[in-house]
Amino acid sequence: MSEKKVSVLSVNISEKKGIIKKPVDFIELNSLGVATDAHSGKWHRQVSLLAKESIDKFSKEANREIQFGEFAENITTEGLLLYHTAPLDRFIFGDIELEVTQIGKKCHGDNCSIFREIGNCVMPKEGIFCRVINGGQLKAGDTLSYQARIIKTMIITLSDRASRGEYADKSGPLAEKLCEDFYKSRNRHYSIEKFIIPDKEEELDKLLEKAKEESFDIVFTTGGTGIGPKDITPEVVQKHITKEITGIMELIRVKYGMEKPNALVSRGIAGVMDKTLVYTMPGSPKAVNEYCSEIFKTIEHSLYMLNELDLHQ
Repeated sequence: MSEKKVSVLSVNISEKKGIIKKPVDFIELNSLGVATDAHSGKWHRQVSLLAKESIDKFSKEANREIQFGEFAENITTEGLLLYHTAPLDRFIFGDIELEVTQIGKKCHGDNCSIFREIGNCVMPKEGIFCRVINGGQLKAGDTLSYQARIIKTMIITLSDRASRGEYADKSGPLAEKLCEDFYKSRNRHYSIEKFIIPDKEEELDKLLEKAKEESFDIVFTTGGTGIGPKDITPEVVQKHITKEITGIMELIRVKYGMEKPNALVSRGIAGVMDKTLVYTMPGSPKAVNEYCSEIFKTIEHSLYMLNELDLHQ
């Protein structure tokens, strides 16, 4: 994980929603959030954080000094633009562990104390929310360690000829580029490992076991999804997945098969392997581009679901 230190400038509590929070000597974090705070509960927005960097910017617009807690944040920080974080990132101090669940929120308008006064609020755009993974006592002067969640991705190309070096693999590098572009667009930290293997069951088995053991988040395979005698990818992957995600591949086959019926012959599958998402794609660069354009629409939601993060609450 990528790590950075973040200073705690103030910890704040309010007993009612819609009013500013008042600085206190310390806060007690538990499984429901901040003890005695109005926003605690069994949901994903248990603890709110706002950076002094955001407060200072807003103070200039408001033409007055903003006090800690006025934006109803539980924790006021310095040293990191918090809205540049992403869900599943973490903040750690000793035994305390907070997991980012949401960036920004819907503005409450007239229900918000500072909005009623100034007509604007920075929290909906630049505040973040966390849930408590492990609790403890936190106070001003403590230092949080910010650890960005790295999305671990494995890309496997199955091709006898490419594995022997008889021609260059094009689908694997394209899948890598598409992943990089997607992660960067979502401000995600990531790592990607690529493999080229022959169309052999035992070699694919070995890599899928590696993905499970090393807690990879996503596995993409390219090649071996057709009906040829060496096309074994779906059968091998099927043995490893615990839940199949049928809708994605059904959509892709119908969408592209309506124009090019050959796409209907692809037997690609998608599923969950413990806590790893697996997607099997055809081996042509054109197909990889088409498949990724649909798969990426559900990636983040799927990762959140696997990590028990329900953003529909």
